[in-house]
Amino acid sequence: MLHKIINLTVRDVRFPTSVEQHGSDAMHTDPDYSAAYVVLDTDRGLRGFGLTFTLGKGTEIVVCAVEALAALVVGKSLQEIVSDFRGFYRLLTSDGQMRWLGPEKGVTHLATAAVLNAVWDLWARSEGKPLWKLLVDMVSHRKFRSKVCVQDVITISCSVCVSSGSRDQMQKEGYPAYTTSCAWLGYPDQQLKQLCTDALKSGWTKFKVKVGADLEDDIRRCRLIRQMIGPNNTLMIDANQRWDVAEAISWVSRLSEFKPLWIEEPTSPDDILGHAAISKALAPLGIGVATGEQCHNRVMFKQFLQASALQFVQIDSCRLGSVNENLAVLLMAHKFQVPVCPHAGGVGLCELVQHLILFDYICVSASLDSRMCEYVDHLHKHFTSPVVIQDAHYMPPKDPGYSCEMLEASVQKHQYPEGDVWKLHMNK
Repeated sequence: MLHKIINLTVRDVRFPTSVEQHGSDAMHTDPDYSAAYVVLDTDRGLRGFGLTFTLGKGTEIVVCAVEALAALVVGKSLQEIVSDFRGFYRLLTSDGQMRWLGPEKGVTHLATAAVLNAVWDLWARSEGKPLWKLLVDMVSHRKFRSKVCVQDVITISCSVCVSSGSRDQMQKEGYPAYTTSCAWLGYPDQQLKQLCTDALKSGWTKFKVKVGADLEDDIRRCRLIRQMIGPNNTLMIDANQRWDVAEAISWVSRLSEFKPLWIEEPTSPDDILGHAAISKALAPLGIGVATGEQCHNRVMFKQFLQASALQFVQIDSCRLGSVNENLAVLLMAHKFQVPVCPHAGGVGLCELVQHLILFDYICVSASLDSRMCEYVDHLHKHFTSPVVIQDAHYMPPKDPGYSCEMLEASVQKHQYPEGDVWKLHMNK
């Protein structure tokens, strides 16, 4: 634990996923999946790795924000940080000048997540444990709330304990996942059909479809996907914030014949009361509202929950302030009895969020009712400990850390703009 952090580096790593329309949706038509990638070096040679997810342009701004936070991290020992991790979180988010650019939202919060993800990775590596097990063991030793959880916005009176049965179940069966890889908005019909066919053969039973650009096209595509996956498999739809409130209610009502479990991000991610109105209007149709991947912080999640504005909580391992803040949201969701179905995909989000959802099941919810974790089958080959999916389930990571170390060769090749991939791409 006496590892002193002596250096922080951050690099802009981008993958040209827009070329083949991977990740395309109604609001983000040409995303290049990217990351601000952080490495912490210590005086004993141990390193911590972290990242935050972006869509290409603007990653350089997040990199600048990370560099602005570096002075708050370099020079501190790991022991100093983890002895009061909640205090360290507040140090990063309460700088008297940097805070003005947030506070606890936007670019500065993305930067905070990248730095804290690296610190958590460093801590788990120092203990020789995957992060989910580090968290579970903390609960076993009653070190959870007082040491790490940022929960100063609501009184949380739910119990937190380790379920050995849940842990054994996860290690044997894994955590249920759903796929978003089959139905990006830019994919042609033949590609949708082939991807659905392949996914069904691999055991997938839960599918998400991007919607929101054109109603008649959405009806056609949802009909196609429902025919491909059959009446008994689960379908979700995702508008990525495209509509206003009245439009969302009208549009989703037209899609209700395809029996979607939820509509995800139907309107502005900041419109809590708008989500509440949509939830109320769609409840008679049996369609829930899911959101959270662009929910700024725990305070907003608290209000979403208090307003009954969502029926599925979608935490994100890089939008919120890393593990600390996500733990608070997991506890609040449990208090309100709303299932957590994390957002994933992107660059490294699946690798990161699997640890959080394992902790949630083993120590908080102990339930799989209406619960699943998103999976996107992109870019995992660039990580040293890529996520493992077996029979459409996340299998618990075994390697120490937070699973977000990238292969150095991949980082160099995809670093923007000097990496070989981008030199070639720009010369075309």
